[in-house]
Amino acid sequence: MITVSDRARQELIKRGGNDAFVRIVVQSGGCAGMTYHAEIVPEKGTDEKIVWRSDQLTVITDDDSLPYLIGLQIDYSDDLITAGFRFRNGSSASSCGCGASFAADGTTILANAGGHGCGH
Repeated sequence: MITVSDRARQELIKRGGNDAFVRIVVQSGGCAGMTYHAEIVPEKGTDEKIVWRSDQLTVITDDDSLPYLIGLQIDYSDDLITAGFRFRNGSSASSCGCGASFAADGTTILANAGGHGCGH
């Protein structure tokens, strides 16, 4: 379902410690309509699904976000200009110029509020 590069996996483990959960959800926001939001949490919610597991790391999501994680690739870069985690999904219909948000073909934008524009 999703792919996590070795660099991203190592960085997530470094930031979250052993046996951490990485919760990835899709929220409305950005100039393309939807954004990925990730956080490291100590435990999985009862209504969340496991979408990827490695030795020391487990990625979880909720039912609303699950369709948007199909084909997701997570990478990490520590270059000087745009360091950080990168979320790429080849199944999205389009994405914003800075890559911070995306649109999915044939799907509705999630109803949850709190999105931000990309600022370009």
